[in-house]
Amino acid sequence: MNIGHFLLRLTDIYILLIIIRAIISWFSPDPQSNLYRVLVNLTEPVLAPIRRIIPLPGIDVSPIIAILLIQIIVRSFIRVVFIG
Repeated sequence: MNIGHFLLRLTDIYILLIIIRAIISWFSPDPQSNLYRVLVNLTEPVLAPIRRIIPLPGIDVSPIIAILLIQIIVRSFIRVVFIG
């Protein structure tokens, strides 16, 4: 497995964490839950700036935007660095 492939897998895992956090948020999670705190600590650094830039009352589209941006950035980076 090369570095580009590893980076893609790592990105997939992070996107999965964002999706899990979004789904859990629909069910009023316990903020004291260890799982929820870990998800927040891992995903909030990416989601919070998006929420500040695109504040939509009532709907949090930051997970969708984050996933799209991550995909675009990582795939572009891999194309430039590893494919040439």
